[in-house]
Amino acid sequence: MSDYEVARSGGTCCITGRPFEEDEPFYSVVVETADGFERRDYCADAWTGPPDDAICHFKTHMPRKQAPKRTFVDESVLLTFFDRLQEATEPAKQRFRFVLALILLRKRILRYENSRREGDGETWVLRRVGDRSRQEIFNPGLSEGEIGEITSQLGAVLHADLAAAGAADNDEDSEPDESDGRPVGEETLT
Repeated sequence: MSDYEVARSGGTCCITGRPFEEDEPFYSVVVETADGFERRDYCADAWTGPPDDAICHFKTHMPRKQAPKRTFVDESVLLTFFDRLQEATEPAKQRFRFVLALILLRKRILRYENSRREGDGETWVLRRVGDRSRQEIFNPGLSEGEIGEITSQLGAVLHADLAAAGAADNDEDSEPDESDGRPVGEETLT
């Protein structure tokens, strides 16, 4: 069996040239031309039925535009998580804290001052922008792939924390708090 390619909707009526609105129903036909298969879309006002050369036709609708994914995680949540891991000696927790430090550096919440070698490792000295407190962080020498993997894990952990906090804030008799408009679970940390 051969594969046939038919273009997606161009988003406009082939008769009127008018763009379709979100959720607007419209009709599509597929016709065969010398160049291959062609899709033609018709608004409901211009639809008089399928043309004689149509191979198939169907009714569909223009999808809603998806809101861009928010990549925001509350800075206080990141700082709290970062502070909780300060005394951690387990390698996995040190790696998490290092990646959190990279995120906080990128968000300009922490500033890099210097680093020092200690045996086989390296320690970074950072300053918190708000209160100028000194932060020392062990650099575990992660690869880009390892940083990406830990970032994904952090996203999952933070999602669980935020979802649990949201569930705790909403009892059975209250409406969900949507005041900030941020979807929980759509965080990307990089």
